Amino acid sequence: MTGTPSWYDRHVLPYLVDFACGLSPVARQRRKIVPLATGRVLEIGIGTGLNLGFYDPGKVRQLVGIDPASEMHALARRRSRRLGLPVELLQLSAEALPVPSGSFDTVVCTYTLCSVSDPQQALREMRRVLRPGGRLLFAEHGLAPDARVARRQAQLEPYWRRLAGGCHLTRDVPRLLAQAGFSARMESGYVAWPKMLTFNFVGQATAA
Repeated sequence: MTGTPSWYDRHVLPYLVDFACGLSPVARQRRKIVPLATGRVLEIGIGTGLNLGFYDPGKVRQLVGIDPASEMHALARRRSRRLGLPVELLQLSAEALPVPSGSFDTVVCTYTLCSVSDPQQALREMRRVLRPGGRLLFAEHGLAPDARVARRQAQLEPYWRRLAGGCHLTRDVPRLLAQAGFSARMESGYVAWPKMLTFNFVGQATAA
């Protein structure tokens, strides 16, 4: 998303994203990895704060959340207050993180790589800011392995991007991770219907 946010971006999209990304099949994916976060944590694309309820406060020393869409921050702040989990929210792009290398123990990235402008650069930045031995925890949707479904994803993507805040359906998550220098352990599969929207990758990665 670039330029001045439209009325739709400011008043409709945050609630649409909050609803769609909070559905139970997606929540189950978040639950698999977010509680594993430890130490100083950076969440990429924190959006409306849907992950906040899954963190283990006893394991997290500090939580920083970034998102370029400031219109999402109000819902994230509301969740933070309700849950009693402090989070520092910053309006930043994932492709350029103004923090020193090796600053974080854990990076959390859920349902974000689909919408960043340059996912390869964003992942390189995530790798850079992780301390040696630190982990990237991820849950993403992307390119399906079935040729028929992948063709439909490609056909729908131009229209879906306009409706869903720049969300791509055909991002090849395993390839992107490998090209950014990560070694990943993950599970993948369809988590709901329709298949075009719901092929997921969930796991953790460290610098290769």
